[in-house]
Amino acid sequence: MNLKRFSVLNILEKLGNFLPHPVSLFVILIIVLFVASGIASYCGLFVIDPRDGNTRIAIVNLMSMSELVRFSTSLVKNFTSFPPLGTVLIAMLGVGIAESSGFLSSIIRALVLNAPKRMVTFVVVFAGILSNLASDVGYVVLVPLAGMIFYSLGRHPLAGIAAAFAGVSGGYSANLLIGTIDPILSGITQKAANLIDPNYIVGVEANWYFMFVSTFLIAILGFIVTEYVIEPRLGEYNDESKGQKVQQLCAKEKKALSFALLAFAVYVILVLCAILPDDSLFRNAKTGSLIGSPFFGGIIFFIFFFFAIPGIVYGYVVGSFTSTQNIIDAMSDSMKRMALYLVIIFFAAQFLALFSWSNIGPFLAVKGAVFLKELNLGSGVVLIGFVFVCAFINLMIASASAQWALTAPIFVPILMLLGYSPEVIQAAYRIGDSVTNIITPLLAYLPVILAAAMRYKKDAGIGTMITLMFPYSMVFLIGWCILLYLWVFVFQLPVGPGAPSVYGGIS
Repeated sequence: MNLKRFSVLNILEKLGNFLPHPVSLFVILIIVLFVASGIASYCGLFVIDPRDGNTRIAIVNLMSMSELVRFSTSLVKNFTSFPPLGTVLIAMLGVGIAESSGFLSSIIRALVLNAPKRMVTFVVVFAGILSNLASDVGYVVLVPLAGMIFYSLGRHPLAGIAAAFAGVSGGYSANLLIGTIDPILSGITQKAANLIDPNYIVGVEANWYFMFVSTFLIAILGFIVTEYVIEPRLGEYNDESKGQKVQQLCAKEKKALSFALLAFAVYVILVLCAILPDDSLFRNAKTGSLIGSPFFGGIIFFIFFFFAIPGIVYGYVVGSFTSTQNIIDAMSDSMKRMALYLVIIFFAAQFLALFSWSNIGPFLAVKGAVFLKELNLGSGVVLIGFVFVCAFINLMIASASAQWALTAPIFVPILMLLGYSPEVIQAAYRIGDSVTNIITPLLAYLPVILAAAMRYKKDAGIGTMITLMFPYSMVFLIGWCILLYLWVFVFQLPVGPGAPSVYGGIS
């Protein structure tokens, strides 16, 4: 199926292809920022700080000699102090061990292959969501595996691929546990929130409650769409290939997985013993709660061992690890895959620092907040509208961190001034960033998905996959927005531990 038949999608693909690489985009934006700040400063643009009603917030000329000196002497600090940098790298060291040993691949296979036939679709979507704890294991392992499973059950393999793809990519932000994306987004959100409130802290657990529940919502919606929309539409599968048999876990893999899960259980028990006592030093010293505690402050420490311990045990039992050198190589390989991320983060960190110094963020925030207030759209409409804006932008900038680094400095301050907490704003962004992953032609893993689909349908193309995934995207968008509205405006629940729904830093 040729993408040219879908004019709207064709336009989006061309717009996306027109955009430069994220690194080049940040460089361009830095240059534009310098010029814009100079012009705005020359024109004397300013706003009154809404927090006290008296202080003038004027645009700072980044091209002035004093700011150029500041920039040149802060280049290293801007990069090394960027909040997501260290936390993500540490988490990925643990993920690298678990992935290289084969632990992540085996646990996904065991989860899907042992599911009752009636529950296969639900488990495939659910496993896809959980796979986001790691890096690309869901795309590389689960999506092709789901096609094989559906094929072996006499079902249409493209339906299995679509279900797995929907969970892995469409449900990207949802999960039962805190994953590697949480520290990335929370760090960027905090930097953006500091434009309005310099002391505001956004923890990595900021959206945990909401994303925990979202996991089940997306799994259920994915099951419904697959069973009642996608499979009936695909019809009976006419075998175009010999297909592939599903590889069950061998005896050694089962043994290794058992030992790894036992080690994981022991680790969880030890962590619980450390944090559950009322006098635990991992609890908040003032309130005795886990909210705002050293436990959540050092959550990356626990996440590292969450992956590393079962990964090491599995590796040694199954034989993929025979010495400590293998573990070191696994961590090294994970850092190699982070090379591009480090380059992007370097330029993103400089852009966010300069944006903060220029005062353009607060200026746009106040002006934007006043504009939205005059529209009198209602709080719920504004937040859901923000989700739709993020979903549209995601069609052209598929990287979650790059997109948020670009948009957070503008939208977070604006919505904070309207009374939304940074945690709620981030949750809304994550919905928009997830639901259109599966229909953008610019997704980095789309070739992997196409390769899996072409095993069963030789003429499958980008248009085929986008058309196949469109129902998931729309259902996820509507269903997730309804959950967000009910969560924030009806039940007024915190989106994460100690995360407020409203921002009360202004009058």
